[in-house]
Amino acid sequence: MKSFGQILFTGVVALSCAAIALAQPPAGGRGGSGAGRGAPRLTFWVTSTSFPDGGEIPMTYSGRGDNKSPAFEFHWDLGTNPTTMPDTVKTYAVVLHDIQNVGARNSTSDTLHWTAFNIPASAKGIPEGIANGDLPDGTRNGPGVRPGQFFGPGAPAGPAHHYVFEFYALDTKLDLPATTTRDELMKAMDGHVVGKAAYFGRFPSPQ
Repeated sequence: MKSFGQILFTGVVALSCAAIALAQPPAGGRGGSGAGRGAPRLTFWVTSTSFPDGGEIPMTYSGRGDNKSPAFEFHWDLGTNPTTMPDTVKTYAVVLHDIQNVGARNSTSDTLHWTAFNIPASAKGIPEGIANGDLPDGTRNGPGVRPGQFFGPGAPAGPAHHYVFEFYALDTKLDLPATTTRDELMKAMDGHVVGKAAYFGRFPSPQ
């Protein structure tokens, strides 16, 4: 059975007639990278031991709990076979946002909770409870609810909100300060994406 994240991500691609075909895994959030027709597809995807893709985000990872970042593992496939990360990948980035929150001044934007970029290509994923600020390995926590640090889900009481962790494999290191904005971060990544993956979670706030 496909997870919520896979169904939504596939639907977005189909509607936009994107040239990138997304592989559908039995579990975990997958994206992809460009490949010619008939050639095996290179796929970047993520898994987590913290909660299942499309599942409920535990309180410990929320802004109403311990506010720890979940753990994620990075994977690459060529066709249906596991493969190594492409040499073109230099860094990774992650963007967490609440896709159901109405943006400021009733805009079409949403709530950006957390970003981190310049995660080194040598990283196998993101550990649970990432530290704040700039890390020794070059990772930089960027814009979010609390700039420079992770801030987990915190939806108000009522129906669960859906949160998406977007992961980008980039062919460059980003020359951006910790005080950069979301728009500046996305613009800097544009044209440098080797692979992309998504992982979804639901957070029902305490009644």
